[in-house]
Amino acid sequence: MTYCLRIADMASSERPRERLMSCGPRLLATSELIAILLGTGQGHGKLSAVGLGQYILHELAKYERDPLAVLRDVTVSELTQIHGIGPAKATTILAAVELGKRAFQTRPGGPPMDSPPAAAAALSHDLMWQAQERFAVLLLDVKNCLLGTQVITIGTATETLAPPREIFREVIKQGAVRVIVAHNHPSGNVQPSFQDIELTKQ
Repeated sequence: MTYCLRIADMASSERPRERLMSCGPRLLATSELIAILLGTGQGHGKLSAVGLGQYILHELAKYERDPLAVLRDVTVSELTQIHGIGPAKATTILAAVELGKRAFQTRPGGPPMDSPPAAAAALSHDLMWQAQERFAVLLLDVKNCLLGTQVITIGTATETLAPPREIFREVIKQGAVRVIVAHNHPSGNVQPSFQDIELTKQ
């Protein structure tokens, strides 16, 4: 696909929307998915919507991280610094990213929180893809059913504090009988640190 070729001038089999309808979204390149969100490119003789999608990914890669990882936490201000992206396009992209996060979040709707995978799924939206360590709690009733979740503290990329007083304050506020505590590691390392183990003992 050519950077400057308008989508309207592409063969129908190459247009992102038509490809999504015929092949499904999984087979589309990331730039094509972004192009569908953008709708239009930079104008006549400039980048098409697909080209602009590729350009966005190229610019996000300058952060020396996977562009999709950057996209999860990008701001409107950062997106609008990219030539051809105004507030309308930036907010459309951010809305799609947030919708994806919420769709991925699978909070149990009544079943008891009786396994680590269930707890991890309930906290996925609060803890996954975050740039800082976050300490969160799952608030449960007497049958271990989920009442809600709450992020207690947000720290740095390598640590966060979790004062017991703040934890119990939220438990009492929500009327929870039981609680599960958890925090993320932005590095992706799932091994608990010495500090993690000591905090768990507290």
